[in-house]
Amino acid sequence: MFGFSMVQMVRTHASKLDQPLRETVLHLYQPFKWTPCFLHRFFEGRLKKKTKLRVIIEFQQEAGEAGIQSAEQMMKKSKKTNIKQHFPHINCCAADLTPAVLEELLAEGEHIRKIYLDRQVHALLDIATEASHADQVIRQDKTLTGEGITVAVIDTGIYPHKDVDGRIRDFVDLVKQKKNPYDDNGHGTHCAGDVAGDGTASDGLYKGPAPKARIIGVKVLNKQGSGSLSTIIEGVEWCMQFNEDHPDDPIHIISMSLGGDAQRYDDEQDDPMVRAVNAAWDEGIVVCVAAGNAGPNKQTIASPGVSQKIITVGAYDDQDTLESNDDVVAPFSSRGPTVYGTSKPDILAPGVNIVSLRSPRSYLDKLDKSKRVDDDYTMLSGTSMATPICAGICALMLEHSSDLTPDEVKKRLTKHTSKWSEEDPLIYGAGAVDAEKAVKE
Repeated sequence: MFGFSMVQMVRTHASKLDQPLRETVLHLYQPFKWTPCFLHRFFEGRLKKKTKLRVIIEFQQEAGEAGIQSAEQMMKKSKKTNIKQHFPHINCCAADLTPAVLEELLAEGEHIRKIYLDRQVHALLDIATEASHADQVIRQDKTLTGEGITVAVIDTGIYPHKDVDGRIRDFVDLVKQKKNPYDDNGHGTHCAGDVAGDGTASDGLYKGPAPKARIIGVKVLNKQGSGSLSTIIEGVEWCMQFNEDHPDDPIHIISMSLGGDAQRYDDEQDDPMVRAVNAAWDEGIVVCVAAGNAGPNKQTIASPGVSQKIITVGAYDDQDTLESNDDVVAPFSSRGPTVYGTSKPDILAPGVNIVSLRSPRSYLDKLDKSKRVDDDYTMLSGTSMATPICAGICALMLEHSSDLTPDEVKKRLTKHTSKWSEEDPLIYGAGAVDAEKAVKE
């Protein structure tokens, strides 16, 4: 078997292939176990030309456009290969390759730094506003509501619910390319309400911390709540491009309640999803990302939550009470350290039995009807819910102090917490989010 050219390719260029891609290529040989040896070379030749691999190609920083142009030239030799999307902010592109073209790119593509498998990413599922002290935050005789702040929810889409009526600023569908807002899964709609629902359908009972903030729905996950790594990156790129096109009225915050298993790269910047959210952060966008729902085991922080720059949010259970002495960290909330040995999560927010907006006839709506609350709401749990609640609190902070940088938002948020500040940071982060204290500084 070790005479096969693709195995030799993996061994020779291991440093330029991420672990999932190496495993995928080697896995292609499994059916050969039942094939006579004299036919192996013939079947390998067909395999190399017919199999399609979805990948993300990262180019050397100094290569510029030359890198992608060189790759395009090599791909023209096969009808099954093409570049799907270019991500200029992180110097990468998404592409479909055959193993034969992959082999040629690795051998002759001098501008290529690394190639990653375009693996799957999922939505993270397993009396929140009051518990996080975000209800009626008043500064300078003004109740803060997130007015004037735009939050992009990168998720499964958004249903035009009456609780966000007139505040869906934009919508982009990177899955089916539909024009009008919709959510065939329901997860993204719930998250949008966790940020900015105003409680119209419940007489103010169920509302998010920033009930006047504007929402942009960026659909990157399908009906089942799954998506590809490249589509997630495309969603983040779309937000950065939006800000370049709207410099006077940009996206201020990105909320991402999704993630995938963190891979053990040499450096977190080798993770393309981390590179994307870090680029958005460096462009001035506050990025809140779910820690993951793989607790209580250690070292379970999902990607891109492993990024040291962004705000990684874990979940706690407020027990549906306003008393803080019965609050506990949610058992499902992922724990640190990250696979790189750094301390995460950064902070905790309510994430158990959160009531928010329902997307009628969506996948989650049909999956468990018992979760419905009245006609307009549904109940979900997860760090998915804690993350947009944190994003809504960030909206209050930016409404009050519009000149805050992402680093300053994170510093204030983690400096002023309501409890658990002295506990294990690998479980609790800096403690439980407290909007009143964070805005007060």
